[in-house]
Amino acid sequence: MSASPGIVYLVGAGPGDPGLMTTRSLELIVAADVIVHDRLIPRDSLAVARPDAELIYVGKEPGAASVPQEGIAELLIEKAREGKLVVRLKGGDPFVFGRGGEEAEALADAEIPFEVVPGVTAGVAAPAYAGIPVTHRDDASAVAFVTGHEDPEKEDSALNYEALARFPGTLVFYMGVKALPKISEALIAAGRDASEPAAVVERGTLPGQRTVSATLEGIAEAAADAGIRPPSVTVVGPVAARRERIAWLERRPLHGKKVVVTRARAQASELSRQLDALGAEPIELPAIRIKPRLDTKEVRDSIESLHTYALVCITSPNGARLLFEAMAAQGRDSRALANASVAAIGAGTEAALAAGGIVADIVPERFVAEELVEELNKLQLEGKPVLIARAAEARELLPDALRKRGAVVDEVALYETVAETPDPEELERARDADFVTFTSSSTVRNYMAANDNGIPKGAKVISIGPITSEAAREAGLTVDLEAERHDISGLVEALLAAAAT
Repeated sequence: MSASPGIVYLVGAGPGDPGLMTTRSLELIVAADVIVHDRLIPRDSLAVARPDAELIYVGKEPGAASVPQEGIAELLIEKAREGKLVVRLKGGDPFVFGRGGEEAEALADAEIPFEVVPGVTAGVAAPAYAGIPVTHRDDASAVAFVTGHEDPEKEDSALNYEALARFPGTLVFYMGVKALPKISEALIAAGRDASEPAAVVERGTLPGQRTVSATLEGIAEAAADAGIRPPSVTVVGPVAARRERIAWLERRPLHGKKVVVTRARAQASELSRQLDALGAEPIELPAIRIKPRLDTKEVRDSIESLHTYALVCITSPNGARLLFEAMAAQGRDSRALANASVAAIGAGTEAALAAGGIVADIVPERFVAEELVEELNKLQLEGKPVLIARAAEARELLPDALRKRGAVVDEVALYETVAETPDPEELERARDADFVTFTSSSTVRNYMAANDNGIPKGAKVISIGPITSEAAREAGLTVDLEAERHDISGLVEALLAAAAT
């Protein structure tokens, strides 16, 4: 046992959208020795935890046995007495129907230091994402948060339905889907207006959020007809009618669409961020992984000779990034390219070069090797030394074309793309995807090799460009749409066009 106790942080993880997690909550997850977490926490919220952190799940699954509350408190005390920094991670806010108060009291009784880190609660966030302000100058100057778990007919109910019926403001019920018929009946029987606006928000703040609106009298039936399930919150009051005017989440162009992202994990986040901002649910199933090959004689010799080349061609953002890494390893910077013209395929490659201080001299309008060959035809390359920095498995079109022009071509493989094993959980999520995106021929080949079921039934295939489309067709796929601009922005534009049809 440690000479002095550790500390427990009771942390609210917010309602589900990872973007609503507080800076403090993420700082503590990064620092934690032990994380004791519930089921309803944001997806990937534990991704920033230390590799050696102990993750302990104590969530309550519907219809399954769960860790009793007393057991959770004992666990927190035990880990703290070992001198550990313990994070008790809860969905929403720990002190709003999160039993955080009980855990804090248990820690205080055991003389364990603790702190409380509030989180955004679903009773505010879910209605806000549905376009419902829980207070409004014209409609409600008060709001009451109410547990929906309790049966209104039980004799020792802690809820006073007559008081709730008279409450001059908005009522927000947490987790009350099953009890909704009895809740609405009890409110109406106690005098609440049966025609008052109401709404149920399912999976609030998440990409699959759904909202059903009706009167208080009809909301239970409307929710049942729509198949609304937990986790959900119910809003009762005039503010619920504001949704008709200020609902915003569902108006995002890719709202509710599941999009499979197959590019390498290191690059997937950029595309996923754009998709998330447009309302989609990105599912990262990287089909490839970028494996650098910088510690080779071929790379070292090329970097030492950079100043001798008249033309350096970079074919991808990965190639640009790794070229700079290889240069830095030998104590060189962008000045090593001072004697060369620099050609880049694609806006992403151009941007990666600019990030390293190099302005590309040649960038074709269409981001394929064939177009770069056309652009390079304008240069006098007879007898000139040319370096092509690229992937090990890249096509031979560019070097062959330059050699035919009389150039002295060196090729250097800065990396190779290797197959990535898909995450079984992500594969399950992808079963009902609406779109599958491919960003290279290798993503097509490796995705198809790793997925026995192939493309999800009914999903549309979106390709970044003609070479990728050719690979998809060779794999037996139908390409529903090909990006006009062969970069990530073009791919997103193609997705938007496909979703609009």
